Amino acid sequence: MSIRLATFNMENVFRRPTAFRLRNPADREKVIGDFTRLVTLLDLPKYSDRDKEEIARLIEKHRAYAVDPEDPPLIFINDARPGKGSGLFEQTGSGKNVHIEVKAGGRADWAGWAELGQDDLDLCVVQNTGRVVSEVDADILLTVEVEDRLTLERFNTQVLAGALGRRPYPYVLLIDGNDPRGIDIGILSRHPVTSVRTHIFDTDPDRPEDRLFSRDCPEFEIGLDGTPLVVLGNHLKSKFHDDPELRLAQARRVAQIYREAQERTPHVVVAGDLNDDPDSAAATALMDTGLRDVMSHRSYHGEPGTHGDCGSKHDKIDYLLLPPPLWHEVQHVGLETRGIFAKGIKSFCTVTSKTNAASDHAALFVDLDL
Repeated sequence: MSIRLATFNMENVFRRPTAFRLRNPADREKVIGDFTRLVTLLDLPKYSDRDKEEIARLIEKHRAYAVDPEDPPLIFINDARPGKGSGLFEQTGSGKNVHIEVKAGGRADWAGWAELGQDDLDLCVVQNTGRVVSEVDADILLTVEVEDRLTLERFNTQVLAGALGRRPYPYVLLIDGNDPRGIDIGILSRHPVTSVRTHIFDTDPDRPEDRLFSRDCPEFEIGLDGTPLVVLGNHLKSKFHDDPELRLAQARRVAQIYREAQERTPHVVVAGDLNDDPDSAAATALMDTGLRDVMSHRSYHGEPGTHGDCGSKHDKIDYLLLPPPLWHEVQHVGLETRGIFAKGIKSFCTVTSKTNAASDHAALFVDLDL
């Protein structure tokens, strides 16, 4: 049986926070910093007068009170009981003269949360993402940066099958992970997904009060004729607000999960976006288990990277890592780069800029004879 296995950071199959659309990186950093500060303050069990003043200042600064589809705020307070004497704040004034007064005395006094304002999915972008998936035509595709299962299902039926006329995948699965923006890891498969195990509750060995995985490391077990295949999906800590030690801890835990899964089946694949290059400590921690990167196979003759212009091994952050029993079954390895818009990349004719690119990642795939 020939199986094509792929991984693709789809990047745009979720509603990206509006702040990420800001062209100036310093402006983006300020919004994210303010959001982090606001969330930290809102989670305090008791609010001091100074806390209340700072919360009110941030809400006013970012119009976090506004419900305006035409001009949505970059940060929004989703307050389940506003204006009834039991919410977070009271609002007076209008237009540019809004005044916010925090009424809640602490986190237990109100029901709600802060969230980053989000843009709707761009149909042109999503269709270009569909073209990548369609061209790769994998039997099993690990999908990185997808909002939720229903979004992935709509992509499957409305874009792949509807707009592009390709066969939809009969099995679509995703478990929400730990990312507060809703960036998750899913799977599209033409073979039954017989079980899934989540690791969202794993804790950081150095910080036991914190969850280890930025997203998750789901174990998807695929029913094939004979020996089942387990795909460990990954999206390790990004280099935005970099924390290489956390990424290394995540990789070490993935290596442990890999060894444990090998007790159930010899066919265990580690796939996804490691957010680090092959010489990094995180990648090395996985390679030390005996796993091998498909892009090092003799059948691969493409670009050295998988991200950006894919021009160097430092641009390689996406992986399909195979155990020894599967390494000998590799027939072909390929990289689909045409969804990227970058210097030196020949893109699809429908990919004309970074704003309508399918992703800034290529899709990596391997054909196995099982």
